[in-house]
Amino acid sequence: MGIKVKGIDRCIKSFDKTINRTKDNAVRAMHASITVAATQAAIYTPIDTSTLINSQYREVIINGTRITGRVGYTANYAAYVADPSIKMKFKRPTAKKDFLNEGFKDVEAEILDIFKRELFR
Repeated sequence: MGIKVKGIDRCIKSFDKTINRTKDNAVRAMHASITVAATQAAIYTPIDTSTLINSQYREVIINGTRITGRVGYTANYAAYVADPSIKMKFKRPTAKKDFLNEGFKDVEAEILDIFKRELFR
């Protein structure tokens, strides 16, 4: 015995619209959060010839339901400069070892606020 139900197509379209809106908000939140974190990391990045700080990149990768934000440096010596086990003296007073991780740690609360604001509109 079958029962006819009206409005299923409209319900499916509405659900798809909600999912797409949520995905767009998540991507927007990821872009905003990595921009904030990369800016903080740039403050901690040592500057000698500006090659390191100018090699910073940001990207957001969307793979199905997974959204990944990535911040890094393309300069060959970035890992050497950031390695905490190697002692160095920096000219810049705000420069720190492990500058990328430190930058993200310092703005962690702000990143959470960004995601809350974007996802729960």
